[in-house]
Parts: sequence; C-alpha cells; structure tokens
Amino acid sequence: MNNDLILTLIFAAVAAFVLYKLRSVLGRREGHEQRPPDIFAEAERSAPAETGSDAVLPGPGQPSRETDGADPESPAAGGIREIQAIDRSFDPAGFLEGAKAAFEMIVEAFARGDRDALQPLLAPGVFANFEGAIAEREKAGETLETTIVAFNSAELTAAGMQGREARVTVTFVSEQSNTVKDADGNLVDGDPAAVEKITDIWTFARDTRSRDPNWHLVETDGA
Repeated sequence: MNNDLILTLIFAAVAAFVLYKLRSVLGRREGHEQRPPDIFAEAERSAPAETGSDAVLPGPGQPSRETDGADPESPAAGGIREIQAIDRSFDPAGFLEGAKAAFEMIVEAFARGDRDALQPLLAPGVFANFEGAIAEREKAGETLETTIVAFNSAELTAAGMQGREARVTVTFVSEQSNTVKDADGNLVDGDPAAVEKITDIWTFARDTRSRDPNWHLVETDGA
C-alpha cells in the first residue's frame, strides 16, 4: 500500500468522524429549542374514537359531530361550530380533557412558583400577573400549598372566533385545599383540614393561522 493511499484513507476516516459528530450535535434539539408539549392535542389523541355505522367524518365546510361535547342548547354550541368552520380538527370533548389537564398543571405550577412550567401555557399578560403574584409571595418569604382534592365539573360555557383567534371558555368547579405558610413554616392563611369548593372561569385561545397548535390561557375569572 503506497503512501498516497494511506493518506487518503486517513483523511476519509477523519472526515467521517467529523460528520458523525456534527450530526450528533446538530440533529439534537435541547432545552427551550423544543416546542412545549401540546396537552390539548395529547388529550384528543388519547380520547376513544367513535365506532359503529354512526361514526362519520365531516365534509368540507361541515362542523364535526363532536359538537355534542357541549350542550346543543348552550351558548357554546354556536361558537364551537364557528371554530370548526375554520378548524375542522377542533374536538370539544378532546379539548375539554386537555383543558382539565392544563388547569391542574397551572394551579400546581403556580403554587410551587414554577415559572418555567407556567410560561408555555399562559398568554404574556396572564403570565405577567401570575409571575407578579409569585414574586410578591417570594419577597414575603411565604409558600403556597395547593391540593386539588376533586374535580366536580368542567364545562365549555362559551366559544367563538375573534378575528383569526379561536377562543374557548371553560368553567371549572373543583374542591381544593389551600394554605399559606411563612418562612418558618407557620400557618399564615387557610386551614389544612378545610376543603373549599372553587369555581374558576378560564378562557383559552389559539391563533388558527399559526403553525403552533398550542392553546394558551388568556383570561381568568372566578364566580
């Protein structure tokens, strides 16, 4: 084997190694480069599919039969059809399951002051309000402990399009235990043994023209 052939083989081996390292680095996405998980889509995928002869797919311009996810007589029904006219994949039953999961994640993340978990789920204005409350709590040296004991109900109570944005309002009724403690662990507010029924009215929104499938919490209210 002559020297030229040996050098050629060496250079080929080096080039192959460099390409392998580049692929191993550039082909991997980490940290904030990854898109946050779409819990609404996950819930829709995990929901049981319709079976039997009555299961039909909506034709062009037709709303899905999943409008039954809300009471046909409720104010939300017309809004759901309005959303489905723009986004035929919208499934109110699957959305509701995702909204319940989001509710638990947001309530628990707020209690532990987890800004990184909250930010992908909240619109900027709502996140600013949540972050401000967390900062005040931290400044006072207080901690919030929240336990969702039970979900009494979660209902789609309003829906519709606002320009290119789909908006869905869900009324959650849950039983929660909430206590606030100071830096020494002393109880400041609440009763660990008490369970309170709480009604939260949350509105989620998504830009129907965006490639981002995620819904974000854009408004909160309480009854």
